[in-house]
Amino acid sequence: MTTRVLICDDSGMARKQMARALPGDWDKVVTFAEHGLDALPKLRAGEGEILFLDLNMPELDGYGVLETIQREDLPVMTIVVSGDIQPQARARVKKMGAIDFIKKPTDSVLVATLLRDYGIYQPAETDPESSMTVPAPDASPPQLNDYLQEVANVAMGRAADLLARLLDVFITLPVPRVAMIARSELSMALSAADEQTYSAVCQGFTGSGVAGEALLLFSDSSFDDMARLLHYSDISSDALEVEVLMDMSSILFGAFIKGVGDQLDLKLGLSHPTVLGQHRQISDLLQHHSQQAEQLLAIEIRYTVEDHAIECDLLVLLTEESIPFLETNLLYLAE
Repeated sequence: MTTRVLICDDSGMARKQMARALPGDWDKVVTFAEHGLDALPKLRAGEGEILFLDLNMPELDGYGVLETIQREDLPVMTIVVSGDIQPQARARVKKMGAIDFIKKPTDSVLVATLLRDYGIYQPAETDPESSMTVPAPDASPPQLNDYLQEVANVAMGRAADLLARLLDVFITLPVPRVAMIARSELSMALSAADEQTYSAVCQGFTGSGVAGEALLLFSDSSFDDMARLLHYSDISSDALEVEVLMDMSSILFGAFIKGVGDQLDLKLGLSHPTVLGQHRQISDLLQHHSQQAEQLLAIEIRYTVEDHAIECDLLVLLTEESIPFLETNLLYLAE
């Protein structure tokens, strides 16, 4: 009997990886959705007995999809597939009706084992040639930004997990923003470019064929809450604020850069962190970029801490010379 499978993820790379991870001898028909609002009509139409669901998506995220499935009592078994591996994320989706959770990137052996455990699939139950898989609807040539966004999504989740466990909080994660941009336009393009003041730390990184810098832009309004979570008794001095900045950058930079390197099978080394400035506008903190015309491949991630007035932006800037290496390696992941 053919099983109808729906894969919902905003990344074309992730959708293809998930489809390839499904057992080849499973009698299935696979369809795809790019976000929650795309998935729900297909679920209501019966196109998904089994749903593989991402969490961080535009339009409607995975939590919104799970909430709607519960509210409308839709007949679907949901397995969450996400780079957000925080303990609270796993617990929340289980409470909202997901039967299980798989971390990205997906593993075909783990997927097959999980499907067997739930009685959804039995090995070699049909002739492999009779198995049906509908090709992905997005047959356009692969795009570097899409692949890099998915790699950033997984690395972002690792960094958030480390921070969440350290502080015993839940980190709200966005869809990473990836774009080519001139250094001189950097401050204008940031989502954090508002009237707030920020403090910033910068740290360079290099690897075989890749170079760039990571910046942490920490809003000044976040210092008091972060100091309490880190158990500092007083945050009134600049020295303690710098210590908070260094603690945050150590956690986020290290985990994120290692997460990217692990996925690209690349060892990336970090230089010593430098404080760019404190209590200043974004344009002032990024002044050293404003006179340069070089194009950068920029990844921006805004981390916020639920129930706390804490927000910071992680900005990863890859040099133009890194792009050929990234194209070769990221496209290899999609083969």
